[in-house]
Amino acid sequence: MTQLDLDALKPWLGRTETKEDVLTPGLIDKFRATLDPHLWDGAGDVPLGIHWCLTLDAVSGSSLSEDGHSKRGGFLPPVPLPARMWAGGDITHIAPLEIGQTVTRRSTIADITVKQGRSGTLVFVDVQHTFLRGTQVCIQENQTIVYRDITAPKSENLLAVAPDSTTLKSCLTPDPVLLFRFSALTFNAHRIHYDHTYATETEAYSGLVVHGPLQATLLLNLAARALTASPHRFKFRGIAPLTLPCEIQLNCLEDGDAGTVWCQDRFGRRSFSADYAAA
Repeated sequence: MTQLDLDALKPWLGRTETKEDVLTPGLIDKFRATLDPHLWDGAGDVPLGIHWCLTLDAVSGSSLSEDGHSKRGGFLPPVPLPARMWAGGDITHIAPLEIGQTVTRRSTIADITVKQGRSGTLVFVDVQHTFLRGTQVCIQENQTIVYRDITAPKSENLLAVAPDSTTLKSCLTPDPVLLFRFSALTFNAHRIHYDHTYATETEAYSGLVVHGPLQATLLLNLAARALTASPHRFKFRGIAPLTLPCEIQLNCLEDGDAGTVWCQDRFGRRSFSADYAAA
């Protein structure tokens, strides 16, 4: 990525987008059917993490790229790197969403940076989202998307690490049906989540990829269970891709009104982590 290329992306800085949606009982039913029993039952009528299923881009098939994402150069900048994924984010819960209410999402491209990583050039795009119910701000989220080259998978140490019974809270074994249903909930057509041939032969993963937002949703609800309340702050980051077949072990290390939650596979390799706090 040259400086000239980065300069070409600068017009996207400060770009804004506003979308509206209605939080329907039907969406909540589908969300619960997909993720129960890993949702915190103290959230009331609106489960935590469902905001990632709202105000989605309804993009036609003709407007998709080969990878299933929207063609570049719309709201998000046209970063000339082939692979895109969630890097992390930071959520602040302010007020609850309500069933039947219109939810407005206001988004702004806050920053675009270039870094050199072990796999080559990385471009990070920071997006600030505000979710409102009427004039009431409910959720503020700073989200980071990373773009990178496609690289061959690296050999991994398969030495098993025994789970820690003091932090391990639950396990689940995701399958292609779960990934497909979560893709449908989030209207995510990225082919790495449902097209095994594309995921392995084009993007060089070892199998279908478990969504970052799916892992974040599991951890958000795990943190709420630890606090017995919705976390006021929830800061998450992706560590490594998690691919099928796998077992997801959900862990929590509590420290009073704060703590750390993470996903790891049965070998002890962490894929997603988050810090949470009650205030």
